[in-house]
Amino acid sequence: MKRGFYTIMSAQFFSSLADNALFVAAVELLRTNGSPEWQRAALVPMFALFYVVLAPFVGAFADALPKGKVMFFSNAIKVVGCLMMLFGSHPLIAYAVVGLGAAAYSPAKYGILTELLPASQLVKANGWIEGLTIASIILGVLLGGQLVGPAIAHLLLSVDLPFVDTGVDTAAEAAIAALITLYLVAAWFNTRIPHTGVEMRPLPSNPLAMLPDFWACNNRLWRDKLGQISLSTTTLFWGAGGNLKFIVLAWAAAALSYNTTQASALTGVVAIGTAVGAVVASMRMRLDMATKVIPLGIAMGLLLVMMVFIKSIWVAIPFLILLGGLGGYLVVPMNALLQHRGHNLMGAGRSIAVQNFNEQACILALGAFYSLSLKMGLSVFGAITAFGLVVAGVMWLIRRWHQHNCVRYREEVDHLLHLARHDHHH
Repeated sequence: MKRGFYTIMSAQFFSSLADNALFVAAVELLRTNGSPEWQRAALVPMFALFYVVLAPFVGAFADALPKGKVMFFSNAIKVVGCLMMLFGSHPLIAYAVVGLGAAAYSPAKYGILTELLPASQLVKANGWIEGLTIASIILGVLLGGQLVGPAIAHLLLSVDLPFVDTGVDTAAEAAIAALITLYLVAAWFNTRIPHTGVEMRPLPSNPLAMLPDFWACNNRLWRDKLGQISLSTTTLFWGAGGNLKFIVLAWAAAALSYNTTQASALTGVVAIGTAVGAVVASMRMRLDMATKVIPLGIAMGLLLVMMVFIKSIWVAIPFLILLGGLGGYLVVPMNALLQHRGHNLMGAGRSIAVQNFNEQACILALGAFYSLSLKMGLSVFGAITAFGLVVAGVMWLIRRWHQHNCVRYREEVDHLLHLARHDHHH
Protein backbone atom coordinates (compact mmCIF):
# COMPACT_ATOMS: atom_id res chain seq x y z
CA MET A 1 0.00 0.00 0.00
CA LYS A 2 1.13 3.57 -0.73
CA ARG A 3 2.54 5.99 1.82
CA GLY A 4 -0.25 7.52 3.86
CA PHE A 5 -2.62 4.55 3.65
CA TYR A 6 -1.81 3.40 7.18
CA THR A 7 -2.10 6.96 8.53
CA ILE A 8 -5.61 7.09 7.05
CA MET A 9 -6.39 3.74 8.67
CA SER A 10 -5.16 4.98 12.07
CA ALA A 11 -7.24 8.15 11.87
CA GLN A 12 -10.30 6.13 10.86
CA PHE A 13 -9.77 3.64 13.68
CA PHE A 14 -9.64 6.18 16.51
CA SER A 15 -12.52 8.26 15.16
CA SER A 16 -14.72 5.18 14.71
CA LEU A 17 -13.65 3.82 18.12
CA ALA A 18 -14.91 7.03 19.75
CA ASP A 19 -18.14 7.01 17.67
CA ASN A 20 -19.09 3.52 18.80
CA ALA A 21 -18.17 4.04 22.45
CA LEU A 22 -20.17 7.28 22.38
CA PHE A 23 -23.27 5.42 21.13
CA VAL A 24 -23.21 3.16 24.22
CA ALA A 25 -22.64 6.17 26.49
CA ALA A 26 -25.56 8.02 24.85
CA VAL A 27 -27.86 4.99 25.34
CA GLU A 28 -26.86 4.90 29.02
CA LEU A 29 -27.34 8.67 29.35
CA LEU A 30 -30.93 8.38 28.06
CA ARG A 31 -31.57 5.35 30.29
CA THR A 32 -30.35 7.10 33.46
CA ASN A 33 -32.42 10.17 32.52
CA GLY A 34 -35.52 7.95 32.45
CA SER A 35 -36.16 8.38 28.71
CA PRO A 36 -38.52 5.86 27.04
CA GLU A 37 -37.23 2.90 24.98
CA TRP A 38 -38.23 4.46 21.65
CA GLN A 39 -35.97 7.48 22.30
CA ARG A 40 -33.00 5.17 22.76
CA ALA A 41 -33.88 3.44 19.47
CA ALA A 42 -34.14 6.91 17.86
CA LEU A 43 -30.41 7.55 18.48
CA VAL A 44 -29.55 5.60 15.30
CA PRO A 45 -31.80 7.57 12.89
CA MET A 46 -30.82 10.88 14.56
CA PHE A 47 -27.16 10.09 13.82
CA ALA A 48 -28.13 9.47 10.17
CA LEU A 49 -30.12 12.71 9.85
CA PHE A 50 -27.34 15.02 8.63
CA TYR A 51 -25.95 12.34 6.30
CA VAL A 52 -29.23 12.66 4.41
CA VAL A 53 -29.81 16.42 4.72
CA LEU A 54 -26.25 17.47 3.82
CA ALA A 55 -25.49 14.78 1.23
CA PRO A 56 -25.58 17.21 -1.73
CA PHE A 57 -22.92 19.39 -0.07
CA VAL A 58 -20.46 17.14 1.81
CA GLY A 59 -19.26 15.30 -1.31
CA ALA A 60 -18.40 18.55 -3.10
CA PHE A 61 -16.79 19.82 0.14
CA ALA A 62 -14.63 16.66 0.32
CA ASP A 63 -13.51 17.19 -3.30
CA ALA A 64 -12.72 20.90 -2.76
CA LEU A 65 -10.16 20.49 0.06
CA PRO A 66 -7.39 18.00 0.90
CA LYS A 67 -9.10 14.98 2.43
CA GLY A 68 -7.00 15.08 5.63
CA LYS A 69 -8.13 18.65 6.33
CA VAL A 70 -11.79 17.68 5.80
CA MET A 71 -11.39 14.79 8.26
CA PHE A 72 -9.79 17.14 10.83
CA PHE A 73 -12.69 19.62 10.66
CA SER A 74 -15.17 16.74 10.94
CA ASN A 75 -13.59 15.43 14.15
CA ALA A 76 -13.80 18.95 15.61
CA ILE A 77 -17.58 18.92 14.99
CA LYS A 78 -17.86 15.57 16.79
CA VAL A 79 -16.13 17.11 19.83
CA VAL A 80 -18.72 19.93 19.80
CA GLY A 81 -21.50 17.30 19.87
CA CYS A 82 -19.89 15.63 22.91
CA LEU A 83 -19.66 18.98 24.72
CA MET A 84 -23.35 19.64 23.98
CA MET A 85 -24.24 16.34 25.69
CA LEU A 86 -22.23 17.38 28.74
CA PHE A 87 -23.68 20.88 29.01
CA GLY A 88 -27.41 20.24 28.95
CA SER A 89 -28.53 19.70 25.34
CA HIS A 90 -30.97 16.84 24.74
CA PRO A 91 -28.87 13.73 23.94
CA LEU A 92 -30.78 13.15 20.68
CA ILE A 93 -29.96 16.68 19.43
CA ALA A 94 -26.32 16.47 20.53
CA TYR A 95 -25.93 13.03 18.95
CA ALA A 96 -27.30 14.46 15.69
CA VAL A 97 -24.43 17.02 15.76
CA VAL A 98 -21.94 14.14 16.14
CA GLY A 99 -23.68 12.64 13.11
CA LEU A 100 -23.06 15.94 11.28
CA GLY A 101 -19.31 15.47 11.86
CA ALA A 102 -19.51 11.86 10.69
CA ALA A 103 -21.44 12.91 7.56
CA ALA A 104 -18.65 15.30 6.58
CA TYR A 105 -15.96 12.73 7.50
CA SER A 106 -17.19 9.81 5.40
CA PRO A 107 -16.75 11.12 1.80
CA ALA A 108 -13.16 12.08 2.65
CA LYS A 109 -12.42 8.76 4.40
CA TYR A 110 -13.56 6.58 1.50
CA GLY A 111 -12.86 9.03 -1.31
CA ILE A 112 -9.17 9.23 -0.51
CA LEU A 113 -8.85 5.48 -1.17
CA THR A 114 -9.80 5.87 -4.84
CA GLU A 115 -7.39 8.82 -5.15
CA LEU A 116 -4.54 6.86 -3.59
CA LEU A 117 -4.99 3.34 -5.00
CA PRO A 118 -5.69 1.61 -8.36
CA ALA A 119 -8.89 -0.41 -8.92
CA SER A 120 -7.08 -3.73 -8.37
CA GLN A 121 -6.31 -2.75 -4.74
CA LEU A 122 -9.75 -1.38 -3.85
CA VAL A 123 -11.18 -4.67 -2.56
CA LYS A 124 -8.05 -5.21 -0.43
CA ALA A 125 -8.18 -1.59 0.81
CA ASN A 126 -11.87 -1.97 1.65
CA GLY A 127 -11.02 -5.18 3.50
CA TRP A 128 -8.54 -3.15 5.56
CA ILE A 129 -10.86 -0.22 6.22
CA GLU A 130 -13.91 -2.39 6.98
CA GLY A 131 -11.82 -4.75 9.09
CA LEU A 132 -10.41 -1.85 11.12
CA THR A 133 -13.84 -0.23 11.32
CA ILE A 134 -15.26 -3.48 12.66
CA ALA A 135 -12.35 -3.79 15.10
CA SER A 136 -13.15 -0.26 16.27
CA ILE A 137 -16.81 -1.27 16.68
CA ILE A 138 -15.82 -4.28 18.79
CA LEU A 139 -13.44 -2.29 20.95
CA GLY A 140 -15.66 0.80 20.91
CA VAL A 141 -18.80 -0.88 22.24
CA LEU A 142 -16.71 -2.77 24.78
CA LEU A 143 -14.97 0.46 25.80
CA GLY A 144 -18.30 2.31 26.03
CA GLY A 145 -19.80 -0.50 28.09
CA GLN A 146 -16.85 -0.50 30.48
CA LEU A 147 -16.73 3.30 30.79
CA VAL A 148 -20.37 3.39 31.97
CA GLY A 149 -19.83 0.33 34.20
CA PRO A 150 -19.41 0.89 37.95
CA ALA A 151 -15.67 0.17 38.23
CA ILE A 152 -14.26 2.60 35.64
CA ALA A 153 -17.07 5.14 36.09
CA HIS A 154 -16.13 5.43 39.79
CA LEU A 155 -12.51 6.18 38.85
CA LEU A 156 -13.50 8.77 36.24
CA LEU A 157 -15.92 10.51 38.59
CA SER A 158 -13.26 10.68 41.31
CA VAL A 159 -11.09 12.90 39.09
CA ASP A 160 -11.57 16.55 40.13
CA LEU A 161 -10.20 19.70 38.53
CA PRO A 162 -9.22 22.30 41.15
CA PHE A 163 -11.49 25.38 41.22
CA VAL A 164 -13.57 24.04 38.29
CA ASP A 165 -17.07 22.56 38.46
CA THR A 166 -17.24 20.38 35.34
CA GLY A 167 -20.88 19.39 35.87
CA VAL A 168 -19.94 15.74 35.15
CA ASP A 169 -21.93 13.83 37.77
CA THR A 170 -22.99 10.51 36.20
CA ALA A 171 -21.22 7.50 34.71
CA ALA A 172 -22.51 8.32 31.21
CA GLU A 173 -21.29 11.93 31.41
CA ALA A 174 -17.86 10.80 32.63
CA ALA A 175 -17.62 8.37 29.70
CA ILE A 176 -18.49 11.10 27.18
CA ALA A 177 -15.86 13.44 28.67
CA ALA A 178 -13.22 10.69 28.41
CA LEU A 179 -14.12 9.97 24.76
CA ILE A 180 -13.28 13.54 23.70
CA THR A 181 -9.59 12.56 24.05
CA LEU A 182 -10.04 9.81 21.40
CA TYR A 183 -11.42 12.35 18.92
CA LEU A 184 -8.35 14.52 19.61
CA VAL A 185 -6.04 11.56 18.85
CA ALA A 186 -7.89 10.96 15.56
CA ALA A 187 -7.56 14.68 14.73
CA TRP A 188 -3.79 14.47 15.24
CA PHE A 189 -3.57 11.60 12.73
CA ASN A 190 -5.69 13.67 10.31
CA THR A 191 -2.95 16.32 10.28
CA ARG A 192 -0.41 13.66 9.16
CA ILE A 193 -2.34 12.49 6.07
CA PRO A 194 -0.38 13.40 2.91
CA HIS A 195 -1.76 15.14 -0.18
CA THR A 196 -2.60 12.63 -2.94
CA GLY A 197 -1.79 15.03 -5.77
CA VAL A 198 -5.34 14.88 -7.14
CA GLU A 199 -6.60 18.26 -8.36
CA MET A 200 -9.12 19.91 -6.06
CA ARG A 201 -12.56 20.77 -7.44
CA PRO A 202 -13.58 24.24 -6.22
CA LEU A 203 -16.96 24.72 -4.55
CA PRO A 204 -19.50 26.70 -6.61
CA SER A 205 -20.09 30.27 -5.41
CA ASN A 206 -23.78 29.49 -4.91
CA PRO A 207 -24.16 26.45 -2.59
CA LEU A 208 -27.64 25.73 -3.98
CA ALA A 209 -26.00 25.07 -7.34
CA MET A 210 -24.73 21.82 -5.81
CA LEU A 211 -28.27 20.43 -5.54
CA PRO A 212 -28.82 19.71 -9.27
CA ASP A 213 -25.24 18.41 -9.52
CA PHE A 214 -25.85 16.01 -6.62
CA TRP A 215 -29.14 14.75 -8.04
CA ALA A 216 -27.49 14.27 -11.44
CA CYS A 217 -24.76 12.18 -9.78
CA ASN A 218 -27.38 10.23 -7.81
CA ASN A 219 -29.37 9.49 -10.99
CA ARG A 220 -26.20 8.54 -12.88
CA LEU A 221 -25.27 5.92 -10.29
CA TRP A 222 -28.82 4.55 -10.10
CA ARG A 223 -28.94 4.20 -13.92
CA ASP A 224 -25.62 2.32 -14.11
CA LYS A 225 -26.37 -1.41 -14.44
CA LEU A 226 -23.74 -2.42 -11.88
CA GLY A 227 -23.87 0.80 -9.84
CA GLN A 228 -27.59 0.39 -9.15
CA ILE A 229 -27.15 -3.17 -7.85
CA SER A 230 -24.13 -2.42 -5.66
CA LEU A 231 -25.77 0.80 -4.40
CA SER A 232 -29.07 -0.89 -3.51
CA THR A 233 -27.26 -3.79 -1.79
CA THR A 234 -24.95 -1.62 0.32
CA THR A 235 -27.85 0.76 1.05
CA LEU A 236 -29.93 -2.06 2.50
CA PHE A 237 -26.96 -3.63 4.30
CA TRP A 238 -26.00 -0.41 6.10
CA GLY A 239 -29.66 0.39 6.73
CA ALA A 240 -29.95 -2.90 8.57
CA GLY A 241 -26.44 -2.91 10.05
CA GLY A 242 -26.72 0.67 11.32
CA ASN A 243 -29.77 -0.30 13.37
CA LEU A 244 -28.46 -3.72 14.37
CA LYS A 245 -26.19 -2.33 17.09
CA PHE A 246 -29.23 -1.04 18.98
CA ILE A 247 -31.38 -4.07 18.12
CA VAL A 248 -28.77 -6.35 19.74
CA LEU A 249 -28.77 -4.15 22.88
CA ALA A 250 -32.59 -4.26 23.05
CA TRP A 251 -32.72 -8.02 22.34
CA ALA A 252 -30.09 -8.79 25.01
CA ALA A 253 -32.07 -6.79 27.57
CA ALA A 254 -35.36 -8.54 26.67
CA ALA A 255 -34.13 -12.11 26.08
CA LEU A 256 -31.21 -12.33 28.53
CA SER A 257 -32.01 -9.52 31.04
CA TYR A 258 -28.62 -7.90 30.35
CA ASN A 259 -27.70 -4.35 31.41
CA THR A 260 -26.00 -1.88 29.03
CA THR A 261 -22.45 -3.00 29.92
CA GLN A 262 -23.24 -6.71 29.38
CA ALA A 263 -25.30 -6.14 26.22
CA SER A 264 -22.59 -3.96 24.64
CA ALA A 265 -20.26 -6.98 24.67
CA LEU A 266 -22.73 -8.87 22.47
CA THR A 267 -22.67 -6.05 19.92
CA GLY A 268 -18.92 -6.64 19.82
CA VAL A 269 -19.54 -10.34 19.11
CA VAL A 270 -21.47 -9.42 15.92
CA ALA A 271 -18.59 -7.17 14.94
CA ILE A 272 -16.07 -10.01 15.41
CA GLY A 273 -18.00 -12.06 12.86
CA THR A 274 -18.17 -9.07 10.50
CA ALA A 275 -14.39 -8.55 10.77
CA VAL A 276 -13.74 -12.21 9.92
CA GLY A 277 -16.15 -12.04 6.97
CA ALA A 278 -14.54 -8.82 5.74
CA VAL A 279 -11.01 -10.26 5.89
CA VAL A 280 -12.03 -13.49 4.14
CA ALA A 281 -13.83 -11.51 1.41
CA SER A 282 -10.81 -9.24 0.86
CA MET A 283 -8.65 -12.36 0.31
CA ARG A 284 -11.05 -14.40 -1.84
CA MET A 285 -13.24 -11.96 -3.78
CA ARG A 286 -12.50 -9.95 -6.93
CA LEU A 287 -14.27 -6.79 -8.06
CA ASP A 288 -16.04 -8.53 -10.96
CA MET A 289 -17.36 -11.29 -8.65
CA ALA A 290 -19.06 -8.88 -6.21
CA THR A 291 -22.67 -9.52 -7.30
CA LYS A 292 -22.39 -13.22 -6.38
CA VAL A 293 -22.71 -12.34 -2.66
CA ILE A 294 -26.28 -10.92 -2.88
CA PRO A 295 -27.97 -14.14 -1.54
CA LEU A 296 -26.06 -13.64 1.73
CA GLY A 297 -28.21 -10.54 2.34
CA ILE A 298 -31.39 -12.63 2.16
CA ALA A 299 -29.87 -15.05 4.70
CA MET A 300 -29.03 -12.13 7.03
CA GLY A 301 -32.67 -10.99 7.13
CA LEU A 302 -33.91 -14.51 7.91
CA LEU A 303 -31.28 -14.92 10.65
CA LEU A 304 -32.57 -11.73 12.29
CA VAL A 305 -36.03 -13.33 12.51
CA MET A 306 -34.53 -16.48 14.06
CA MET A 307 -32.77 -14.37 16.71
CA VAL A 308 -36.03 -13.83 18.63
CA PHE A 309 -36.14 -17.56 19.51
CA ILE A 310 -32.71 -17.57 21.18
CA LYS A 311 -32.75 -17.48 24.99
CA SER A 312 -29.27 -18.86 25.78
CA ILE A 313 -26.02 -16.93 25.67
CA TRP A 314 -24.16 -20.05 24.45
CA VAL A 315 -26.41 -20.27 21.41
CA ALA A 316 -26.39 -16.50 20.92
CA ILE A 317 -22.61 -16.09 20.61
CA PRO A 318 -21.99 -18.40 17.58
CA PHE A 319 -25.27 -17.21 16.04
CA LEU A 320 -24.24 -13.54 16.24
CA ILE A 321 -20.77 -14.35 14.88
CA LEU A 322 -22.40 -16.07 11.89
CA LEU A 323 -24.76 -13.11 11.36
CA GLY A 324 -21.84 -10.69 11.38
CA GLY A 325 -19.70 -12.94 9.16
CA LEU A 326 -22.33 -13.00 6.41
CA GLY A 327 -22.54 -9.20 6.57
CA GLY A 328 -18.78 -8.71 6.35
CA TYR A 329 -18.44 -11.06 3.38
CA LEU A 330 -21.32 -9.26 1.64
CA VAL A 331 -20.31 -5.64 2.15
CA VAL A 332 -16.59 -5.60 1.25
CA PRO A 333 -16.86 -6.59 -2.45
CA MET A 334 -20.11 -4.65 -2.98
CA ASN A 335 -18.61 -1.53 -1.39
CA ALA A 336 -15.51 -1.81 -3.59
CA LEU A 337 -17.63 -2.29 -6.74
CA LEU A 338 -19.74 0.75 -5.83
CA GLN A 339 -16.62 2.89 -5.27
CA HIS A 340 -15.18 1.71 -8.59
CA ARG A 341 -18.32 2.61 -10.54
CA GLY A 342 -18.81 5.90 -8.68
CA HIS A 343 -15.19 7.02 -9.17
CA ASN A 344 -15.44 6.32 -12.90
CA LEU A 345 -18.79 8.10 -13.25
CA MET A 346 -18.40 11.25 -11.13
CA GLY A 347 -15.31 11.36 -8.86
CA ALA A 348 -14.57 10.00 -5.42
CA GLY A 349 -16.11 12.56 -3.05
CA ARG A 350 -19.39 12.97 -4.94
CA SER A 351 -19.70 9.21 -5.36
CA ILE A 352 -19.30 8.57 -1.62
CA ALA A 353 -21.76 11.39 -0.81
CA VAL A 354 -24.38 9.73 -3.07
CA GLN A 355 -23.65 6.40 -1.38
CA ASN A 356 -23.96 7.96 2.08
CA PHE A 357 -27.21 9.72 1.16
CA ASN A 358 -28.86 6.46 0.11
CA GLU A 359 -27.40 4.34 2.93
CA GLN A 360 -28.17 6.83 5.67
CA ALA A 361 -31.66 7.46 4.29
CA CYS A 362 -32.18 3.70 4.65
CA ILE A 363 -30.81 3.78 8.24
CA LEU A 364 -33.17 6.69 8.92
CA ALA A 365 -36.17 4.88 7.39
CA LEU A 366 -35.50 1.49 9.01
CA GLY A 367 -34.62 3.15 12.34
CA ALA A 368 -37.84 5.16 12.25
CA PHE A 369 -39.74 1.97 11.35
CA TYR A 370 -38.22 0.09 14.31
CA SER A 371 -38.63 2.92 16.89
CA LEU A 372 -42.22 3.62 15.72
CA SER A 373 -42.99 -0.11 16.03
CA LEU A 374 -41.90 0.11 19.68
CA LYS A 375 -43.77 3.37 20.30
CA MET A 376 -47.00 1.90 18.87
CA GLY A 377 -46.84 -1.01 21.31
CA LEU A 378 -45.08 -3.80 19.41
CA SER A 379 -42.76 -5.89 21.61
CA VAL A 380 -39.00 -5.92 21.03
CA PHE A 381 -39.33 -9.44 19.56
CA GLY A 382 -42.19 -8.40 17.26
CA ALA A 383 -40.28 -5.35 16.01
CA ILE A 384 -37.15 -7.45 15.31
CA THR A 385 -39.21 -10.02 13.36
CA ALA A 386 -40.79 -7.33 11.17
CA PHE A 387 -37.37 -5.74 10.65
CA GLY A 388 -35.77 -9.03 9.53
CA LEU A 389 -38.60 -9.87 7.11
CA VAL A 390 -38.28 -6.44 5.45
CA VAL A 391 -34.51 -6.91 5.00
CA ALA A 392 -34.85 -10.44 3.51
CA GLY A 393 -37.71 -9.41 1.20
CA VAL A 394 -35.98 -6.34 -0.23
CA MET A 395 -32.69 -8.21 -0.74
CA TRP A 396 -34.61 -10.89 -2.70
CA LEU A 397 -36.01 -8.14 -4.94
CA ILE A 398 -32.48 -6.79 -5.56
CA ARG A 399 -31.34 -10.27 -6.60
CA ARG A 400 -34.24 -10.52 -9.09
CA TRP A 401 -33.34 -7.04 -10.41
CA HIS A 402 -29.73 -8.07 -11.12
CA GLN A 403 -30.85 -11.29 -12.84
CA HIS A 404 -33.13 -9.19 -15.06
CA ASN A 405 -30.22 -6.85 -15.95
CA CYS A 406 -27.97 -9.79 -16.86
CA VAL A 407 -30.56 -10.97 -19.39
CA ARG A 408 -31.95 -7.71 -20.82
CA TYR A 409 -28.73 -5.62 -20.72
CA ARG A 410 -26.23 -8.43 -21.10
CA GLU A 411 -23.71 -6.56 -23.30
CA GLU A 412 -23.64 -3.50 -21.01
CA VAL A 413 -23.21 -5.61 -17.86
CA ASP A 414 -20.42 -7.65 -19.52
CA HIS A 415 -18.65 -4.42 -20.56
CA LEU A 416 -18.82 -2.99 -17.02
CA LEU A 417 -17.51 -6.26 -15.55
CA HIS A 418 -14.64 -6.14 -18.05
CA LEU A 419 -13.75 -2.64 -16.81
CA ALA A 420 -13.82 -3.91 -13.22
CA ARG A 421 -11.10 -6.45 -14.11
CA HIS A 422 -8.64 -3.79 -15.28
CA ASP A 423 -6.84 -0.83 -13.66
CA HIS A 424 -8.11 1.91 -15.95
CA HIS A 425 -10.95 4.42 -15.96
CA HIS A 426 -13.38 5.39 -18.72
